[in-house]
Amino acid sequence: MSFTDTLKIAGQYCLPKHALSRLVGKLAAAEAGTLTTRIIEYFIGRYGVDMSEALHEEAAHYKSFNAFFTRPLKEGIRPVVEDPMTLALPVDGTVSQLGPISQGRIIQAKGHDYSARELLGGYDDLVAPFKDGDFATIYLAPKDYHRIHMPLNGVLESMVFVPGDLFSVNPLTAENVPNLFARNERVVATFRTEHGPLAMVLVGATIVASIETSWAGCIAPCGRKEVKRWDYPGEQAITLKKAEEMGLFKLGSTVVCLFGPGMLEQFEPHLQPGVVTRMGAPFARLKG
Repeated sequence: MSFTDTLKIAGQYCLPKHALSRLVGKLAAAEAGTLTTRIIEYFIGRYGVDMSEALHEEAAHYKSFNAFFTRPLKEGIRPVVEDPMTLALPVDGTVSQLGPISQGRIIQAKGHDYSARELLGGYDDLVAPFKDGDFATIYLAPKDYHRIHMPLNGVLESMVFVPGDLFSVNPLTAENVPNLFARNERVVATFRTEHGPLAMVLVGATIVASIETSWAGCIAPCGRKEVKRWDYPGEQAITLKKAEEMGLFKLGSTVVCLFGPGMLEQFEPHLQPGVVTRMGAPFARLKG
């Protein structure tokens, strides 16, 4: 690791990450007219955002930076794989890691793994269905579309807010900060599907101003210092269809998907660390 990279990692341990993130959140929500437009235009140029895919292409359309960052796409711009036995990728992003959950551990990066139990907030009943299952971690860069969609039909069973740090989740940090995804603030949603259990974990990061779900609105930030769980039994059950929106980030982060044992035949062979993903494209093949 270069000296510059070492300084970047060391700086993250020193930064007041929560205070900085909340301040950025307030600024991102501000409606400052021409100034907001200029900031959005700079961001588009700096990160190479493809606005031709956005429902509204002009920077001036967005009254706040958050409105721009959570911009919807044009209808049909992300075709969804129709085969019912093929999962759809849940986000635009880049594959970080994917593979088996081995002895309750998930690969973060070369030389680093972490506990699936910790990731899911420490609940034994939530982690048990994923013993010897599979996982996929996808990183959302600043330029990406930041809404999260369902890889297959599912019935919501529980949601957990887990307080924690707000380290950056970019590839450099993932390679050098131990236990990253199980130490950052996150929202866990578990689902029942016809093919087995599914967990969608929305991981917060530095300057991520908000994590929202489609059924409960803004979950983070919330000021809580303790883990909070909501269950959705019986008549409270919420069903989401394949490719339906289930959440969003206001400023980017990472999604970790967990699948039950024997649920997947295989991930799509081209999906390897570093491969760019597009929501709706083939993700994995279900076992028949």
